[in-house]
Amino acid sequence: MFSILIVEDDFGTRKLMTVVLRNAGYRPIPAEDSAQAMDLFASEKPSLVLCDIMLPDQSGFRLTEQLRRIDPDVPIIIVTAKHAPADKHYGFMVGADDYMTKPVDEEELLLRIKALLRRAKVASEQKLAFGELELDYTKMSATVNGKDCDLTQKEFLLLFKLLSSVGKIFTRNELMEEIWGDSEKNDHTLNVHVNRIREKLDQVTSIEIKSIRGLGYKAVKTDG
Repeated sequence: MFSILIVEDDFGTRKLMTVVLRNAGYRPIPAEDSAQAMDLFASEKPSLVLCDIMLPDQSGFRLTEQLRRIDPDVPIIIVTAKHAPADKHYGFMVGADDYMTKPVDEEELLLRIKALLRRAKVASEQKLAFGELELDYTKMSATVNGKDCDLTQKEFLLLFKLLSSVGKIFTRNELMEEIWGDSEKNDHTLNVHVNRIREKLDQVTSIEIKSIRGLGYKAVKTDG
């Protein structure tokens, strides 16, 4: 179940949004100010944030900036009575993904939440992390302990494929077809690429690429 942090100081509005979200199948997490919101964000790790601007302790703009520094990927929707274009522009500048003005249409709010959660899910599926190793498909980049790992495009695609289904055996034909298509028929190329990946990931102890005799390869988690 997706959880949604509601940062709203008005009791009536906060209660209404809590009911609307719960009825829509979400788990609402209400907060009445930014301090409480920060604590709940850390402990609950919500899937999405709904944030008012006019909060009693600091502005929602400031809170949005803080949340965005903690988690660059969490979807944030500013919901406010401020209609001025300058406020809307500033909201996006500090990191909001969407901006709605009160009174909000409940159905539209739910549709926007659904769209942002879908986008966030797709983005998260483009990233893999195993201990010290992180892969980002959108950037075609791999890092080990935060440092870039110099993989070629084919090496990255091959590694991402193996790590996307840890424990699954991929046949040589599957991997050749997926990574090289019809452009390469010699599976010696596959062996060379796997060996290069192993060399470049020699410091990674959380994952290992194993050869399955007569079949192909699979990635396995280790105790490292």
